[in-house]
Amino acid sequence: MKQVAVIYHSAQGHTQHIAEHIAAGLEETGCVRAHLLPAQATEADALLRFDGFILGSPTYLGGVSAPLKAFMDSTGRLWSKQLLQGRLASGFTVSALPAGDKQSTLMSLFTFCMQHGMLWVGNPILPEQHLGVPYEEAANRLGSWTGLMAQADKGSPGHAFPAGDIRTARLFGRNFADTLMRLHQGQPAGIAQEVLA
Repeated sequence: MKQVAVIYHSAQGHTQHIAEHIAAGLEETGCVRAHLLPAQATEADALLRFDGFILGSPTYLGGVSAPLKAFMDSTGRLWSKQLLQGRLASGFTVSALPAGDKQSTLMSLFTFCMQHGMLWVGNPILPEQHLGVPYEEAANRLGSWTGLMAQADKGSPGHAFPAGDIRTARLFGRNFADTLMRLHQGQPAGIAQEVLA
């Protein structure tokens, strides 16, 4: 069984809630074990135990939060020896506005993973509102292909997301697990075709 770390920072519970649904999606496949790791409590050397990583942060002023950035910066020794090279990676972010400059946060996560020589998995889910699904219920309703984006209104409870964002998180986790298994065992793709069907 492959091991995937979902490493995140969450100040008000929103990013953690999405992380939990991504982890559930990872484990739905039956071939991946997901580990939820708060960034502030995770040592860089712990990354060596995992086959893949999904990094999550709220978007603060157009970028990753300070605790997530501190965790990223702590991996310098691993970077200098390229000890994470070839492992799978992806990212997700949450902000209070539909746009909120979330793309900047995903690009920061992407660049970090590229510097470590990791392989990035995007988000292949087509926005379902184009298929007639109501906007709030649609998977990938925010239209992000770089990684997962979700929106929670400022001051709302940590679990208060539109149903579409929760659906996206689970599908995103399943796609990552599917990609990891194809990379290691040659299994056929599944999630993108399922969403399109």
